Amino acid sequence: MYYLYILKCKDGTLYTGITVGLEHRVIEHNTSKRGAKYTKSRRPVKLVYSRRFRNRSNAQKEEARIKSLSRNEKLLLIEGGAD
Repeated sequence: MYYLYILKCKDGTLYTGITVGLEHRVIEHNTSKRGAKYTKSRRPVKLVYSRRFRNRSNAQKEEARIKSLSRNEKLLLIEGGAD
């Protein structure tokens, strides 16, 4: 199972990614050198959206789609919640 997720950073920006271990990945973003370069200087981050996918390909396609959205569109997605 793959998870697409959106994090809200300390500075209010949003970060989108995919992973197979959602809880572990959020911990990495907050504490580890393995967290994304973008989030390292914006800690703490908070998980605000997640969605499950059966395969990596579908998760990556949705990640690309979400990354192309405007900030306001992403906020509307987050407000709508996860599937």
